[in-house]
Amino acid sequence: MARFKEVSPQVDLPHMEQGVLDFWKRTKLFEKTLEQTADGPRYVFYEGPPTANGRPGIHHVIARVFKDIFPRYKTMRGYYVMRKGGWDTHGLPVELEVERKLGFTGKKAIEDYGIAAFNRKCRESVFEYVEEWSG
Repeated sequence: MARFKEVSPQVDLPHMEQGVLDFWKRTKLFEKTLEQTADGPRYVFYEGPPTANGRPGIHHVIARVFKDIFPRYKTMRGYYVMRKGGWDTHGLPVELEVERKLGFTGKKAIEDYGIAAFNRKCRESVFEYVEEWSG
């Protein structure tokens, strides 16, 4: 007599994941965790969001795991953990990407181009890869 039900080795993981996501949406499971812990102690997890002007890479996986595990754990321990996602849309990575695209090699080239125009290009570039992060 078998102790466990036989499981097929042909598992469609993307289909299974979509089923779990559909269940969470249909039952509003995430929202319920926030309601159940609303009166609990607050836990704040400050995390740096990804830079939207860069493509996601395998090196981002471990950071995303931490950003998921700790808030979940604290929620299961009764803490209220508000989640608020965002994008890092400033800083040197953005400037370097725009400099590379414009073919600039330093501060003088930016000044000659115009700081306001350069800043505008930076603002335009920050959401260039959002679809790749979201998809």
